[in-house]
Amino acid sequence: MSDLSPNRSELTPLRFLERSAAVFPDHVAIVYGERRSTYAEFAAEAQQLAAWLTDRIDPGDRVAFLAPNVPEPLIAHFAVPLAGGVLVAINSRLARPEVEYILNHSEARVFFADSELLDNLDGIAESAPALEVVVQVDDPTVAPSHERRAAADLTYAEVRATAVDGQLLPWSVSDENQLIAIDYTSGTTGSPKGVMYSHRGAYLGAMGAIVHNQLDRSSTFLWTLPMFHCNGWCGPWGVTGAAATQVCLRAVRGDAVWEAIDTRGVTHLWGAPTVLSTIAGAPEAHPVEQDLRITTAGSPPSPTIIATMEDLGITVTHVYGLTEVYGPFTITEVQDGWSELPGEERARLLARQGVGMIQAESVRVVDTQMQDVPADGETFGELVLRGNNVMVGYYKDPEATEAAFAGGWFHSGDLGVMHPDGYVEIKDRAKDVIISGGENISSVEVEQAIVSHPAVVEAAVIGVADEKWGERPRAFVTLRSGASVTDEELVAHVRSRLAGYKVPREFVRLDELPHTATGKIVKFELRENG
Repeated sequence: MSDLSPNRSELTPLRFLERSAAVFPDHVAIVYGERRSTYAEFAAEAQQLAAWLTDRIDPGDRVAFLAPNVPEPLIAHFAVPLAGGVLVAINSRLARPEVEYILNHSEARVFFADSELLDNLDGIAESAPALEVVVQVDDPTVAPSHERRAAADLTYAEVRATAVDGQLLPWSVSDENQLIAIDYTSGTTGSPKGVMYSHRGAYLGAMGAIVHNQLDRSSTFLWTLPMFHCNGWCGPWGVTGAAATQVCLRAVRGDAVWEAIDTRGVTHLWGAPTVLSTIAGAPEAHPVEQDLRITTAGSPPSPTIIATMEDLGITVTHVYGLTEVYGPFTITEVQDGWSELPGEERARLLARQGVGMIQAESVRVVDTQMQDVPADGETFGELVLRGNNVMVGYYKDPEATEAAFAGGWFHSGDLGVMHPDGYVEIKDRAKDVIISGGENISSVEVEQAIVSHPAVVEAAVIGVADEKWGERPRAFVTLRSGASVTDEELVAHVRSRLAGYKVPREFVRLDELPHTATGKIVKFELRENG
């Protein structure tokens, strides 16, 4: 289509930063420690980084980023696509083998990494043949010396110093369906899958975030949700589009969150139910004076935590989604009259997964024949999704993509019910994924790590309730004849292969695991008796 078409422009979230910088150039965009950046400065740094990248990547090349919620990954959400690249935001809690897998699978050519995280990545370039440049991102709040790590070729400061200022790159794309990001799942079948996002999907997901979270220039947004998780639920793009002030937070601690709420005037934050528990359980917790809206997802929030947040004067919005649908896809819209209900009943309604968001289509709950189950709040079925915020597909995995899109809908793998009022509620997971602190943990991935220990014959991992994290993994193991191994030794073994949050705290030893006639482990029995 011609660039001169008067009635169409390709959708891209790059437009959000262009607009905010032009309309509100002096408004504070980013706050981190003593650092302040206006929207004009935010846009200028994105242009500067993009200019440096254009000399090192071709259109469509992947650029990986490994960092906590500091300003640089926020800037990268615009700089990488501005340079024509595809952003691969990596979970900052992953172990080295997991990072290596993602770098190799994505074939990233440039890798930006936080200086502290680089300490465990010596020789990473040799482990990822496609990788050409490793850039160290220094954080003055933890590494004021800016000493270059052995794994790095350049520092972020050196990149900015060597970037050549020239003509501004256009805040536009020629095709809204081209990739803007690849987000890696936590490996529900043992290996992570690369979920492909388009400019169009990211734009619409960001617009949904603005509308449903009631974001505008008066908002102050606290980054408690990891930016690597579904690209921060499209928040780096959406919050920027609203021209809100964004407060970066390296680590989510109760005292740090409350300090931001009290001193920065935070009005919005997002996170898993464990973030709510951290806020409510902090010694600093107190009823808030300003309007504060928290959007939560990752695992269903308990009615108890919702009621606790309401007692603090905090409004909780519950959303549901997956990496494959750009983060949130449904929202628990509050109906007139709910405020008059008893607290327990109101909290129960708010804990449901709700209805499709404005940028998404409605959610269906279907049986194995793709027929809608009765809307009785009792009949189980699988949640299937469709619309603008469904992924392009899995990167380099057409078979998995075809299976996920069977029947023309995305199959979530989550089991739930449809209520008479059209609200969905998840009851169980078809895939044995454990959601701990908002992070997905693949039971298969953990089982494989456990079984790699020479003393272990077989392992099964399930999720058990945890007051702080929502869920945590528990392992059941059988040992080789005559072998013995302590829990501490198993923990150390698994921790050497996986991120710490994936490691079970306890290992239940059984003479044998329950199996079906076809040899599959019966996890239902383990959940009932474990």
